[in-house]
Amino acid sequence: MHRQPSELAALGHAWVEAWNARDLERVLALYDEAAVMTSDHIPALGFCESGTVRGKDALRAYWGKALGLLPDLHFTLIELFVSPDSVVVFYRNERGKRICEYLRVNEAGLIVQGSANHAVA
Repeated sequence: MHRQPSELAALGHAWVEAWNARDLERVLALYDEAAVMTSDHIPALGFCESGTVRGKDALRAYWGKALGLLPDLHFTLIELFVSPDSVVVFYRNERGKRICEYLRVNEAGLIVQGSANHAVA
């Protein structure tokens, strides 16, 4: 499966815009029903100890809780990186932390795998 760089860049922009709108359903619309997400924040918020949640319902619960705890959430896009089947969104959050979010897509252009990568202090 090979997606055009412009399609993947558009997905990256749509992802940032959906988060900045604080519109969880708009964010989730970018994901496949069986999407998998990995982050060190997942166990910190009381979800799966492995750091991975699976499926839209689990994503909705995790991100819904996170949004409730982060009323000032805002992502400032720094750069996008693309491959034939993924986009990496490099951004700064509202606390000034720099994060790379790896988003792999399926044939339909929906995100099937995500991984939040945080800088090591």
